Amino acid sequence: MQAALSGYLTIWSVIGVGWVVAHLRVLTEQHRRMLSRLAFTVASPALLLGLVSRADLGHLFSGTLVVSALAIVLTAAVYLVAARVLLGRAGLADRVVGTLCSVYTNAGNLGLPVAAYVLGDMTWMAPILLIQVGLLQPVGLALLDLAAARADGRRLSWSKYVTLPVRNPLTVATLAGLLVNALHVPVPDLVWRPVEMVGQLAVPAMLIAFGISLRLDPAPGRGPHAGELALVAPLKVLLQPAIALALGAGVFHLGASDLLAVTVIAALPTAQNIYLIASRYHVRTLLARDAIFVSTIASIPVIVAASTWLR
Repeated sequence: MQAALSGYLTIWSVIGVGWVVAHLRVLTEQHRRMLSRLAFTVASPALLLGLVSRADLGHLFSGTLVVSALAIVLTAAVYLVAARVLLGRAGLADRVVGTLCSVYTNAGNLGLPVAAYVLGDMTWMAPILLIQVGLLQPVGLALLDLAAARADGRRLSWSKYVTLPVRNPLTVATLAGLLVNALHVPVPDLVWRPVEMVGQLAVPAMLIAFGISLRLDPAPGRGPHAGELALVAPLKVLLQPAIALALGAGVFHLGASDLLAVTVIAALPTAQNIYLIASRYHVRTLLARDAIFVSTIASIPVIVAASTWLR
């Protein structure tokens, strides 16, 4: 548990760097946008290409995959219904970002150390990573592209509708990684080394941009998004793991280690790249930022409780 908590400490330390450099006026809002754009268009695609191309696809087809996918779908459905009833109508882009805040798990820079030291095996993150980067993220990005086109008054042909998911750098990198993995394409180290080096920029750039936002934008929890924040954060760290636990134990009858894995994975906080995506499309950036902030703190006792109770 100490090693898992060190993952949280590392994340918040880098976020703190962003806050300090913004406070000292070393970096400004313009630099935050530059970091977000660099991470979205260059570094994150390289990171995803490396992760997906080397993930264990054999571990993908298991009961834990189905439970994790159902927990995402059911939590998203609860969010959409509750948001419609409690918050009223909103645009497509707003609801896409709200849904991602409610269900998209930080399976990378936080999930990997948690998997290593709580679950004992980092390959537990392969199924959720592939669900998210292979399906959930491309669908979300396609819907955001569609919403942006509508907002700009652009009409998209059917061919453009169909190809929206594959015209985004994150989706293209994910699909390329899946092809390399599934077809066992040999890639020389001469190619992988620069890809890995560029990919290593993604997480620090995202976290520093996040820290800059914490300093320059309104304090977390303040603003018109506060009501929606009160909805999405409990859905992410309480409802999603509860659904995964109930399905795993009561429906799929998973073993102890599998049940612990799906519950802990579902309890992980909202991923930092949701803020990156929201910033890229200029939609609900404060909601994404605050959902990450609140869920990262709130997830600690939930994961500790789950790992203690289910062992």
